[in-house]
Amino acid sequence: MSTSRPLIALDAAAIRARKGGTPLVCLTAYTTPVAKIADTQCDVVLVGDSVGMVLHGMPSTLSVTMEMMILHGQAVARGVEHALMVVDMPFGSYEESPQQALRNAVRIMAETGAGAVKLEGGRHMAGTIGFLVQRGIPVMGHIGLTPQSVNTLGGYKVQGKGDDAARIRDDARAVTEAGAFSVVLEKVPAALSDQITAEIDIPTVGIGASAGCDGQILVIDDMLGLFADFKPKFVKRYADLAGDATAAVQAYAEEVRARRFPAAEHVFTDAGAT
Repeated sequence: MSTSRPLIALDAAAIRARKGGTPLVCLTAYTTPVAKIADTQCDVVLVGDSVGMVLHGMPSTLSVTMEMMILHGQAVARGVEHALMVVDMPFGSYEESPQQALRNAVRIMAETGAGAVKLEGGRHMAGTIGFLVQRGIPVMGHIGLTPQSVNTLGGYKVQGKGDDAARIRDDARAVTEAGAFSVVLEKVPAALSDQITAEIDIPTVGIGASAGCDGQILVIDDMLGLFADFKPKFVKRYADLAGDATAAVQAYAEEVRARRFPAAEHVFTDAGAT
């Protein structure tokens, strides 16, 4: 089977229709060059609030602002032609009320050209999800470990173990019934992820969940080995770009100090090319 994908622009309805089909390939992106690379293979490109940690050096996602999400969303939009671009709603931009969520979701979509927004939360956010969907805003849900709630969850712990599984299943049903077109399952036990995937009618997108989910997502800086501060268990590194970049900078520094760079081919003469 070919690994190429049709060069058509995907929307939320097309992603929803992939339930039970070929697994969805999803990655984050925050810049135009990276978005162009991701767009060649991905079905969904997420402008994640993880940008605060991997690009801005923040300790968590909680300080990410609407302005940051819009700026990076605009950059990613310039590099995406085929994947569905989804933009995270940052902490504090939707929890107060459905009306607040609508104002900010409209702003994100209008100013970035996103095809959907993503927000965290299960049953307690179902009313807001429904409110947005009824007003033309496609919503990707996010349950299990929800990083914006890290202070109430007691850290970045696996969610849904033992008796807590019922809560995660309830959250999954709630966001489905509210009209979300897909839902991210983060740090949820594999067996529970498989059960939820079988029970609900929308695609599940796993991150630290199960290969049986309808799709997978990773932070692109993690899987490329660019963000090396820590490596979650669920991350597979497909490259070591941080290592390659460090070696390249070291080689450059050594050549500059030894006056080997620039060499003759890197400088201009009166008769040389402009």
